Formats: sequence, C-alpha cells, structure tokens
Amino acid sequence: MKFLEQPIHSLKGVGVKRAQLYEKLGVLSVYSLLTYYPRDYIDFTHPKQISDAIIGESCAIFARVYKKQPEQRIRKGLVLYKVFVTDGISDMVITIYNNKYAYMGLELDHDYLFYGKISGNFVRKEMNSPLVLPPEGQLTMQPIYPLTEGLTSKMIITNQKEALSYATKEAWEPFPKWILEQYHLCGWNYAMQQIHFPKNKFECAIARKRLVFEELLVWQIGMMLLRQNGLEQTAVQIKDTDLSPFLQQLPFTLTDAQLRVIQQCVEDFQKETPMNRLVQGDVGCGKTMVAAACCYLMAKSGFQSAMMAPTEILATQHYETLSNLLEPLGIHVCLLTGSMTKKQKDTVKSGIELGSYQLVVGTHALVQDSTVFQKLGLVITDEQHRFGVGQRQKLASKGDHPHVMVMSATPIPRTLALILYGDLDLSVIDQLPKGRQTIDTFAIPPSKRERAYGFIHNLLEQGRQAYIVCPMIEDSDRDAANVVAYGEHLKKTCLKDHTIGILHGKLAAQEKDDIMNQFKQGKLQLLISTTVVEVGVDVPNAVVMMIENAELFGLSQMHQLRGRVGRGTEKSYCILVSGLNTPENRQRLDTMCKTTNGFQIAEQDLKQRGPGDFFGKRQHGMVNFKLANMVEDMKTLETTQALAQQLVRDDPGFYSPEHQGLKWLIERLFQEKETAL
Repeated sequence: MKFLEQPIHSLKGVGVKRAQLYEKLGVLSVYSLLTYYPRDYIDFTHPKQISDAIIGESCAIFARVYKKQPEQRIRKGLVLYKVFVTDGISDMVITIYNNKYAYMGLELDHDYLFYGKISGNFVRKEMNSPLVLPPEGQLTMQPIYPLTEGLTSKMIITNQKEALSYATKEAWEPFPKWILEQYHLCGWNYAMQQIHFPKNKFECAIARKRLVFEELLVWQIGMMLLRQNGLEQTAVQIKDTDLSPFLQQLPFTLTDAQLRVIQQCVEDFQKETPMNRLVQGDVGCGKTMVAAACCYLMAKSGFQSAMMAPTEILATQHYETLSNLLEPLGIHVCLLTGSMTKKQKDTVKSGIELGSYQLVVGTHALVQDSTVFQKLGLVITDEQHRFGVGQRQKLASKGDHPHVMVMSATPIPRTLALILYGDLDLSVIDQLPKGRQTIDTFAIPPSKRERAYGFIHNLLEQGRQAYIVCPMIEDSDRDAANVVAYGEHLKKTCLKDHTIGILHGKLAAQEKDDIMNQFKQGKLQLLISTTVVEVGVDVPNAVVMMIENAELFGLSQMHQLRGRVGRGTEKSYCILVSGLNTPENRQRLDTMCKTTNGFQIAEQDLKQRGPGDFFGKRQHGMVNFKLANMVEDMKTLETTQALAQQLVRDDPGFYSPEHQGLKWLIERLFQEKETAL
C-alpha cells in the first residue's frame, strides 16, 4: 500500500504547481486522488437520434460529417467554424468557436459521437462546441470532476489514469476474501477503474456498491473504536442520586421524557466508565433542565461541571438560567467568555482552579490551557454540530475521564444521528413541556407581503416583537432578499414607526451581541437578520418569525428559525414567503405548515436534500461521505453496522494479517478527521 501513500507530485505529469492546485481540493496523495470521485458522468452509451434530441437538454448524438463551411471571422478575436452532420434521417449544425484544431480534426464522411446542449429550432437543430469522441472501440462514460481554477477535467482524467496504472500493478485489496464473497462485492482495483472510467451504468453501479460499502464500514469501525477508547475507568462515580431537593424547588413539573433522560444519565454516572451521551430534542423541549439536574448531582458529590456553548449570547443565557436554578441550592455558578477583561478572566479562572465554582458556563474560552479545573466531573457541549470532536475531547481532558453530555436542538433522524455521533449513546427528549405555545405557520406568495407587514405592524403596536430573516447579507447576483437593503427599506416605509435592528454575520462579535441584547431587552421591536438567529437567545415577547425566500432554506433550518418564537405565553406565528411555485417547493412549505414536530421535519429534509446539506454549511467534525448517501444506502448502513460490530469483537486491535488493509483505511480515516477538526 506504500504506492497509495506516495505524494501526488510523485505521479508522472503532476508538477509542483499542479500539486498545489490539487492541495486546494484536499488531494495530497495517490490514494486521495483515487478517492476523488467523479461528481457525474457524460453518458455516451445511449446516443439519441437528432430528431429525438430535446432543445435545451444535453445529449450524445452519433452522426456523420457531410459538409464543412470555411471559417467565418465574426469580429476581432472571434472565429467561427460550422460543420454539418447527419444521422441518416435528420441534419444538425455543429458550431465551433476559436478552435481550428477541433474543426480540422473532423473529417468529411467520418462518423463521430458529439455531446453537448441542443439549441436551434424544430427545423434545424444545433450544438455548440461539443465534446467529440471517435466511434472506434466501445462507447463510454466520461467522468466529470469537481474542479478548481487552473485544474481542468482533462488534467484530472490523465492523472487518474496514471494513478490507476500504479494501482493495477500493486493489486491491493483491503477486504478479506470472505467479505468480498459473503457480500457479493467486486475487488478494489476493479471498483476504482469502473468508478472513474465505467464501461456503462451497470459497471458503475457495481463499483459504487463496493466503495459505498467500504466507506460506511470503515466509518462505523472508526466510531466503535472511538467508543472503545472512551471506556477507560473514570474517577467520577456518583453514589448519592437523590434529586428531590432540585425537583422540589422547580416552579414546574418535568416531563416524563425529561425524567427518563435524567435517569439514563444517572445510571451512567454510577458506572466505572465515563458517560458519552447525545441528548437531543426539539426546540423548547427542556434539555437545559436535564443538564441542570446532572450538574446538581455532580456538585452534591464534590465534582465540577463545565457547559460549553457556541456563542457568548447563548452562554450568558445558560448562565442566567442555571444560576437561578442552582444558586438557591448552594451551588456556585460562574461565566467565562472571550470578551471578559483579563482581570475578570483571571479572577474566574482562579475560582475554578480552587473549586469555588461547581458549575462553569462558557464559550471556547473553557478549552484554553489557562483554564484549569480542580475536579471536573461532567462536560456538556451545547449545539455540538458547531464544535469539532477535538474541542469536546480537549475539554474532557481537563478532568480524570469525566462524563460527557452532548446537547443538540437540531432534531436529527435516528439513522443519521447514529452516523454523525456513532461514538455516543443516544437519548431523545420527545415531549414538550405543558403550556408550550403551538406556532401557526403560513406560506404566502410575495404578492401578499404587504398584508404580512400590516399583520406584524398590529402586533408591534400591541407591544410584541418580531423577526424577519433574509438569506443574504448584501445585494448579490442572486435574486434574493438581503438584510441590509431590506432593513433600510422597512425603516423608511410601512414599519418606519417602529425600532428596527439589522443583524448579520459580517458584524463584529460585540456589535452582534449588542443588537441581540437590545432586542432581548425590548429596545428593538423588529429584528431583520440572517440565520445567525437560528441558535439564539430566548425572547419570550417575540411572536412572529417571517422568512423571506423560504425556498432557499432547508426544512430543518426553517424549523430552527421558527423555534425562536412561541417561547412566551402569547400566540405566535411563522410566515414563509416564497415565489417559487414548483411541486417540490409547495410540498416543502406544506410540511412546515402542517407539523411542528422537528423529527418529522428532519426525516422529510433528509429525504429531500440528503445529509450533505442537513445543517446548511458543513460544520466542524461532521462526517462528509464521498459516495454514501443516507437515503439511498440505508440498507448498506445497517449491513455494515452489523459487520463492523463483528470485526471489532473478533479482532479489536485489527492485528490479523487479513485485516491490515482495513486497519490502514481506519488509521487514514482518523488522520482525515483530525485534519477536518
């Protein structure tokens, strides 16, 4: 397998400059080039007749050249060549721009395969600057790769062929023979050849089956080994599990779901190995109460807890909530964030190290080397998909194998959760507390926007607050609302009598916090924002969430935004504005209007968009499969999960000679994960 580890510049035809271009794509070695798979293929295997070709669509045409016009100089620097072809029934015009060699290469009375977009009209069809293949040999499928500036598809194809010739000589196979036979998989070399240069769709599907199986198997083995590594003995064992004082002082009764998850955590706290648990639930399900109960038990037993949030606003909110709950019980809570002065930080850190605080709430400041705990027993990360696994582990390293709780308000289908958080046990809070407001959701076309403004105006007059979310920050080429222009427009027109704030990601952190705090304190009535409010503070007085260009947001993202309202006692509303009238978009908006169940919405989102877009932009630590798809490959996921368990059970260290190829892939996976983190 040494040839796979060779740097990309070791390949013939890849110099220093091209290697630098490959580096931008994350391709550093021969192996990473071979696993840089095509995103699509141009299918030459089923050419159409000219009469069947549809204007505006791309296709392959098998035709003979019967006439070539002399070059035409249209204007300075632009030369046009026209070639006339026929399939024996209909004619077509091939137009070539500024490429004399392509024109000269097409010989009269010779047959060729032409691939491109059909234009022209029903009398005569045309194809501009097509890809041209000679008809000799088998018809083929040409790969299309994701590119970066300076790197062409032709270059990648040439380099892939060179890498494949290396691989063929080595005849490497990471799977034991029995796995190939039992699961009816093709060999690694064959799979690589056919995924890059398939003879036809059938051969491509055989290759994909093998490589998806490999990708899912290696990932799941990796997750199981991570879990195994977390089985060290912990110094944090809780014997006093009486929660009565905590529960009795609450002004409300916890739901059965909250109590069930707390009990699961309590059982983990009594074990000799540390807890690694994902607690997920819909917006407003009461995860913070579960965390508070766990922190209470830790403090009673003499241990400290740390809760890390992704933003200072969220950390401050958690600090206020937990202080109100736990300080009356004699548990001291402190806040540690990046914006505090050095003197403030030093004072708080000194208290943490001395054990004066039993609960520390903060941002990334918690993982700094200068933050030292006296006796850390529990690590809690909120909105885990915004942190890397490495950050979670770094915080945990500040204690003697403390218990770890990961909280997420992003509902994730169970199958996807098992993939994203395969190293964690899963707890779901599937009930909302009593009295939680249902949010009425409406989808409207842009023509009804003024009526929506009137509705918002009336609620603001009654002393309520509202959000309007736009997809863009500033004006761009996309026909989409942007917060800056939108906010300025409303300040001058129908909502000019109300205080309006504009919030987006390009603002400085302090400025964002100031605007959000003004909104929280009621100094701003209307907040025009991008999705930075998706994970934000509680503003119980906010009763309307209006989302512009709803077609540009994922269902789960819109559900998260909707969760910003309905947090008080007043009736709340969500208004989705979209001018896209396609069946798919109508179905998406209909789903939002019919249900407020985040898990149902997440399942629908997964079906429609796949896992790659599940959280919008790719987040730290999130798996990014190259081929596998959680919708199409669910059965393979289940099969490989069982096989991974068998392999880890039979050979935990992967010492067997027949497992050395798998071991190499697993080690490589962990290297890539650390790089991504």
